[in-house]
Amino acid sequence: MSKAIIVVSFGTTYPETRKKTIQACEEAIQKRFPDFQVYRAFTSNVVIKRIKENEGITVPTVNQLLEQLKKDGVKEVYIQPLHVILGSEYEKVLHQANQLKHEFDILKIGKPLLFSEDDYENVANILVKEYNNNDVDEATILMGHGSQHYAFTAYAALDHMLMETPVYIGCVESYPPVEDLEKQLEAKGVKKVHLAPFMLVAGDHATNDLCSDEEGSWKYFFTEKGYQVETHLIGLGEYPSVQELYVQHLEQIIQ
Repeated sequence: MSKAIIVVSFGTTYPETRKKTIQACEEAIQKRFPDFQVYRAFTSNVVIKRIKENEGITVPTVNQLLEQLKKDGVKEVYIQPLHVILGSEYEKVLHQANQLKHEFDILKIGKPLLFSEDDYENVANILVKEYNNNDVDEATILMGHGSQHYAFTAYAALDHMLMETPVYIGCVESYPPVEDLEKQLEAKGVKKVHLAPFMLVAGDHATNDLCSDEEGSWKYFFTEKGYQVETHLIGLGEYPSVQELYVQHLEQIIQ
């Protein structure tokens, strides 16, 4: 087959969420594009190394996979990142792909989940649909990864678009911080908090930084503040509506 799609993500060492999110996105893409061979790549070398050690599975990086496709005689390659923002991991995909761009007749890269204004509106609508609580004293806090990259502003922009809803976006590693969100909940008289990841997978951050009972987690933080807390370990990639957004981004570059 001379046409290939590479579905690339940061990756996760948690096999269960990998199947529910990354694999689910790959299957949705394969179903929409049956004439293409779909391949998996990860951007995290640490995740790749741990999966190799723990599961005996080798997942390539983008450049490793492109080298293999070149040897196999593939001429057309479309890369769809499953990253959330245009951050450093997305730039890593661009960098690795551009190094080998001259080896293919066509090599195109799709956009991450949040790119255009329409993307933000679509994602905001999905989050409200999935996490809107009917009780006035309940709210949902979604934990984004955050970034030291200038694209960290994406999270604040999405949170701003959700302003009139009971859904909030915070970040574990940048802005908006959870303390700021809690002040807003206190002012609104919220008594119960639902916690869920705003990440492709429900992996390390979701399990430990968000939902664990350990000091330092967001669950611990809200419990100590007197809120009733319910956790939801669901990665964004589990939602068919989110999978569809990635499929649409891929359609844009294939058409």
